[in-house]
Amino acid sequence: MPVRPIAKISRSDLSDLNAFRAVARLLSFKLAAVELGVTPSALSHAIRNLESRLGVRLLNRTSRIVQTTDAGRSLAQRLEVGFQEITEALDEINAFRERPVGRLRLSVLSDGARLLMARLLPRFVQSYPDVAVEVAVEDRMVDIVAEGYDAGIRFGGTIPEDFVAVPLSQPLKWVAVAAPKYLGRRRPVAVPEDLKTHSCIQIRTGQGVIYRWEFRKGDDYRVIEVPGALCVNETTLGIELALAGTGVTYCLEDRVRQHLDRGELQVVLPDWAPVEPAFHLYYPSRRQMPSGLRELIDLLRADMTGGPDAA
Repeated sequence: MPVRPIAKISRSDLSDLNAFRAVARLLSFKLAAVELGVTPSALSHAIRNLESRLGVRLLNRTSRIVQTTDAGRSLAQRLEVGFQEITEALDEINAFRERPVGRLRLSVLSDGARLLMARLLPRFVQSYPDVAVEVAVEDRMVDIVAEGYDAGIRFGGTIPEDFVAVPLSQPLKWVAVAAPKYLGRRRPVAVPEDLKTHSCIQIRTGQGVIYRWEFRKGDDYRVIEVPGALCVNETTLGIELALAGTGVTYCLEDRVRQHLDRGELQVVLPDWAPVEPAFHLYYPSRRQMPSGLRELIDLLRADMTGGPDAA
């Protein structure tokens, strides 16, 4: 039987195959371009070049949808296995280095970005300059495997099964707050139901629903559907509107601690502030941990426990 010659794969081939792999996984040139850090037009050009070299159409695309052909699906499945092997091989090599090298992609909810990443990432990149970190800040639930992230940060209790979850903070207190100038002209709030007569800044969650505010006093747990003419989908704007005297907003106490200390905001119903699960970092249990992630976890955990790496 004749020996089949080994095909030579160029750097361009690997780059284009990885580009196709991203498009096939996300079924979107726009999302794949963001993930790869290129323009959609450059990505489209790379796919056309790959199809031309292979002599096979891999994708069917219109102005609205992208779908893999039968050949494309077959290739994408094989590439996932092959590139996973390459990634694991490189990670094993990185284990022999004294310092981690590589790139981390993280999906982080906005509260975690403000309270953890903004404060601790400068220290991480200073300690590990050979690790590039990309943080996507969004509150929608993300399939971190399908969208190519190495790890995510979410609240405990919202993390999908089959992931390793590491707590990064103490349990979190949630509070309703408003500016003194607003509270001074409205009826006092004695129980959660009193908020129904107030102007509340509603919150649309990452799942697309308007959040019902939760309150707890001992064993008494109440959920209130608050009224309001304003609705926001991020905490920062809600806090700014509350500071302006627009109404009552609901957020983590840590997000407004400085405003509370300065008297710019006051906690409404302080005896009813619930304490909920902490921030958790999570990553796939069946995938080898990428270079740098262990070091990032250690830094975040040290900050929580006040260990030697904490500021």
